[in-house]
Amino acid sequence: MEETEGRRKLLGMSQGLEVVTSRANARVKQLRAAFAGQTRLASGLIAIEGEHLLEEALKSGQALKTVFVSEGRAVPVFVPRVVEVVRLAEEVFASCVETQSPQGVAALLVPPMGSVEEMLLGTPLILIAVGLQDPGNLGTLVRSTEAFGATGVLTTLGTVSVWNGKAVRASAGSVFRVPVATATPQAMERLEQAGVKLLAAMKEDATAVDEVDLRGPCAFLVGNEGAGLAEGWVAMADERVTIPCPGWVESLNAAVAGSLLLYEASRQRRASPAERAR
Repeated sequence: MEETEGRRKLLGMSQGLEVVTSRANARVKQLRAAFAGQTRLASGLIAIEGEHLLEEALKSGQALKTVFVSEGRAVPVFVPRVVEVVRLAEEVFASCVETQSPQGVAALLVPPMGSVEEMLLGTPLILIAVGLQDPGNLGTLVRSTEAFGATGVLTTLGTVSVWNGKAVRASAGSVFRVPVATATPQAMERLEQAGVKLLAAMKEDATAVDEVDLRGPCAFLVGNEGAGLAEGWVAMADERVTIPCPGWVESLNAAVAGSLLLYEASRQRRASPAERAR
């Protein structure tokens, strides 16, 4: 045991870092709390894992507070020298992260705070996630929001956190660039003041989305994976829209449905005057 500890310290010291072997270490507990979504214990920081996400965060202008590397990994070359780096024993690193096959690098950072005002710049195209429970769906929708040139994402109470590890990974870095905020009553009132048309995504009893003019300010309401939109949200909408599905499927996955709606809005906004007249 002492020999193993000695080898770990030697490895860390050879790279200017001593290997942390205790799970009770303050930085280790902070990283574990951040991955668990325990914001208070993590001092308001969020955790991300993997070189790709760390690099995306930096490219997007986010400042990394602390970078953690497992004892067998080198510090990624793109990590600024001013960032604190903590090297962890393999088993300590694995005890903090969510993935079954840890990538050996993680980081803590201050989450970017989006606002409704950012989403209202230009011609607003907003996705409102209502009660989504699957973090993969939410992350995919954030990614689609960026891909199709939408201006932001609002999430209601009861929707999984956009900083859930799986949601962040599914966003593939888009979460660092797309404004995300909470759909508070004040936020919804601001959309109304700005003339944003609310469109409720429905399975039936609605107008085909490609028959609706989406070139003006609009926001799609996409409901819970199983229950769909609650009646209160449907009543709030200006119009109901649906995605025509000639195939034999009961419904579309929330992420697929939201992505198709955003694509249709993007398609209409890119169409030439001649194409719009058809």
